[in-house]
Amino acid sequence: MKTKAAVLAGAREPFEIVELDLDGPREGEVLIRYVAAGLCHSDLHLTSGDLSPRFPIVGGHEGAGVIEEVGPGVTKVRPGDHVVCSFIPNCGTCRYCSTGRQSLCDMGATILDGSLPDGSFRFHRSGVDYGGMCMLGTFSEYATISQHSVVKVDDWLPLETAVLVGCGVPSGWGTSVYAGDVRAGDTVVIFGAGGLGINAVQGALHAGAKHVVVVDPVEFKRSTAVKFGATHAFSDVDQAREKVNELTWGQGADSALILVGVVDEAVVSSALSMTGKGGTVVVTGLANPEKLTVQVSGAELTLFGKTIKGTLFGSANPQYDIVKLLRLYDAGQLKLDELITTRYRLEEVNQGYQDLEDGKNIRGVITFS
Repeated sequence: MKTKAAVLAGAREPFEIVELDLDGPREGEVLIRYVAAGLCHSDLHLTSGDLSPRFPIVGGHEGAGVIEEVGPGVTKVRPGDHVVCSFIPNCGTCRYCSTGRQSLCDMGATILDGSLPDGSFRFHRSGVDYGGMCMLGTFSEYATISQHSVVKVDDWLPLETAVLVGCGVPSGWGTSVYAGDVRAGDTVVIFGAGGLGINAVQGALHAGAKHVVVVDPVEFKRSTAVKFGATHAFSDVDQAREKVNELTWGQGADSALILVGVVDEAVVSSALSMTGKGGTVVVTGLANPEKLTVQVSGAELTLFGKTIKGTLFGSANPQYDIVKLLRLYDAGQLKLDELITTRYRLEEVNQGYQDLEDGKNIRGVITFS
């Protein structure tokens, strides 16, 4: 069959809208009709060159849609099921899945190759194989993907909103609740108030934090963070540090969470300096893997018992937490609709990412209908 998709031919190039040939599902695979795709910042790491996938590749790793067809051996879903895609596939049986760490599933090791788990491709054009970002390629009308990349969700939920829990929401929410282990009464500092950082605010509040201090240079994002419950918001690190010292009587924050678009040494150092004894710094944002972005005093870690840790998907478990977060949303206990600043057509994908880089969007969403 044919499908229209937004593809990248290489780094530092815009997305191009093309028509691709799409193979049907094989063993353990499903054909999905995407209803919506999220414009997550991680795809910008492909265009900037910070991450190096196999090109050409269909962009997009946040997706929600309807299962159209299933291949042999598929047991998780049936045609007609509504699903949200997990950008980390989860097999359920590897060492990590079987010990409750689905975000580290061994199947996720090759997500930048864009191939399916067997190493082959389903997108093609003029004899050339096209990968799918995170084995998904959600910037396409249709895709053939692994059953291990989908999570069945309640069919009364709007997929145009539910799409956000495929990456940004659990990555931010889980950074607070799981990786950051935020507790009732804690003081938390959140660096970056974009699509992930805003959800770290929601997660910190859900966990009972007393003070949630946001640091972001963009006024729109700071004001949005306050609307989502942040107690304080600053553009300047020094002002934030002064307020944290005031709020904690000089003890420092319990945790500092880094969810900026591109992590650098300065933000890691600032985060560590704002935490008190026994404090935790969580690094969720990305940077070029070859850059050394964590360079701090080992003596400070030792003498004050501090911790720096990384997290993928907020240390959440996709099969459980995607459903859990949507049910919190359905119960009015998690804001999702309010996250979406602008909706775009597939042909407007480059404009959507320009708006993100210009600080105009908390979240942009592509809709296919």
